[in-house]
Amino acid sequence: MSLKVVTRKGGAALYIRGTVRGQSVFESTGTTDAEQAEAYRAKREAELWTQSVYGKRAVVTFAHAVAAYLEAEDRTETTRTHLHKLLLHFGTTRLDHIGQQELDDAYKAILTKGAHASGATKIRAVLTPLRAVLEFAAIRGWCSKPAFARPKVRQVRMQFLRPAEATALVEAAAPHIQPLLVFLIGTGARMSEALELDWKDVDLRGMRAVVWQKQDDERHIDLPPIVVQALESLEWRAGRVFRPLRSRKPRGALRGKEIGEAYHDTGRTGGGQIKTA
Repeated sequence: MSLKVVTRKGGAALYIRGTVRGQSVFESTGTTDAEQAEAYRAKREAELWTQSVYGKRAVVTFAHAVAAYLEAEDRTETTRTHLHKLLLHFGTTRLDHIGQQELDDAYKAILTKGAHASGATKIRAVLTPLRAVLEFAAIRGWCSKPAFARPKVRQVRMQFLRPAEATALVEAAAPHIQPLLVFLIGTGARMSEALELDWKDVDLRGMRAVVWQKQDDERHIDLPPIVVQALESLEWRAGRVFRPLRSRKPRGALRGKEIGEAYHDTGRTGGGQIKTA
């Protein structure tokens, strides 16, 4: 018995009902338009037939896999941002149609510099989130385990600040940014960890602090005396530890700068918060 477009008592939306190779179906087409409903019926019937003959992996799309991946557990804003761009590119492409050539095309379409983007950017913004979704789908039998060529990442020589250079950097910075620089240099914390640091996670007496990593994993760090001294110089003891200097809204003839509540939250998708200071 094939599928037919039917109406449901008391509802305006059209439904499809029937059986495809022993599988009963009764679902909404999501529309009240007869032509659109018929198109949905034909497409759905073809999908169910293909799935029954070749298995579910023959019909699962990237959009379906992304939806399931996001529903499985909470993902970071950065991950969601990358997946949104991938979803716009791949859409309803079937998972078994995504290979190395499709990945190369995604680099060109998604990244600002396209195929000329750095290897690190390709890995971070495209390959890693794409692989995560496909591996999630492979575990569920929706596709084969992904196999992609990893872009080459150019190794950059690590440069370290000598004590005199670190001191000069701090002294040359804007006053409100100096405690932040001392914290970064003295602890080795990432910029995002520092900017998101809250006073409730700081123990000045115990000379310890807790910073939070991308996957909400906590990391305990020791605070050297010079860092403790820099933190003690801050006037506030609640909310974000490090705060920006912002323009004060005009009040009569008064203009100037004032300390804000927190740096702009980019969801760890961008930086540059202290480049001016």
